[in-house]
Amino acid sequence: MAEFLMPTLGADMTEGTLVQWKKRAGDRITKGDIIAEVDTEKAAIDVEAHATGIIERLISRPGDKVPVGTVMAIIREEGRPTTSIASPQTIATPPAPPPPVPRTEDIPVATTQPGRVRISPAARKLAAERGIDAGQLQGTGPEGAITLEDVERATVTTAEGAKPVSGTDRQARMRQTIAAAMARSKRDIPHYYLSTTIDMGRAISWLTETNEQRPVTERLLYGVLLIKAVALALRRVPELNALWKDGEAGRSERIHIGTAISLRQGGLVAPALHDADRLSLSELMQHFQDLVKRARAGSLRSSELSDPTITVTSLGEQGVETVFGVIYPPQVALVGFGKVVERPWVADGLVVARPVLIASLSADHRVSDGHRGGVFLAEIDRLLQEPQSL
Repeated sequence: MAEFLMPTLGADMTEGTLVQWKKRAGDRITKGDIIAEVDTEKAAIDVEAHATGIIERLISRPGDKVPVGTVMAIIREEGRPTTSIASPQTIATPPAPPPPVPRTEDIPVATTQPGRVRISPAARKLAAERGIDAGQLQGTGPEGAITLEDVERATVTTAEGAKPVSGTDRQARMRQTIAAAMARSKRDIPHYYLSTTIDMGRAISWLTETNEQRPVTERLLYGVLLIKAVALALRRVPELNALWKDGEAGRSERIHIGTAISLRQGGLVAPALHDADRLSLSELMQHFQDLVKRARAGSLRSSELSDPTITVTSLGEQGVETVFGVIYPPQVALVGFGKVVERPWVADGLVVARPVLIASLSADHRVSDGHRGGVFLAEIDRLLQEPQSL
């Protein structure tokens, strides 16, 4: 059996609210299938299954606030033996428990059915946990007794009728979440900062020539060159492609670039471009456009929020020339890019005007040092001087 857990969808996320199950008990699922929708402080996220098999049981109910790491469902994995179940003939039927005798003050006043509420102990406990008034439920069990199914049905109805979170409320909650993550970052991570100025002349000339040969819908943005250069540079300095967990840094075998995306309603997210070093520039452009579109539409997947191994942020569109970002835990590095500007530049002994860009690195000093950080930025510079090789 495999346990489907509430995933961590961002730094300092402690819980999520189950909005709805996308699959039912008994359904066959494949790893990567969307199994649930979970509401976080930032958005409603589609959560993927991490195992292939049959859904044995759904534990959490729509409307439940579920702490990170809590089992939400049980999946019977394919190829795994299942727990043997005794035949019906061997199961002794236990005597029915006597109906509970509530205290006088616990007995609700009912106009159509005076007397005590007939409800099993398990259903009473579940109703109390979920804030359901058992006295207001219509029982479907023997003699009108309230069953577990009645309480669960009421939970779903309550969740479906709940007031939706307003944009203002979500923005406020998002700012609180970001504030908590950034406070944790500055408190726990010993940052060091480096920057370098990169001549973008060759990259921009190559990009212009390449785009002239492409349909308008397939043209590249220079930001994609930056993302690919970061991804390839991590191969040379892999210690920056890591996550800090349990007191040590674990290097990631795959390179998933978290791309900071501003949301129209305010705030930002940094979902992952998976395996960015292995994608061609055309593929990377397609994935990037799709990611931005879905991030702003609120339809990201859980893996896109939980998988980034390093974050890239650019504020060039806002006119910012230099960015020194705060590392997003549990990552150990963040790369910032400013806008491309023309500056005097010495080339072949002559002072000429060149398009330049400032690249910065914020890194965790527990994992790397200034020397290795300098090697990383130099590698990004070298790669951008050979754009045709990206």
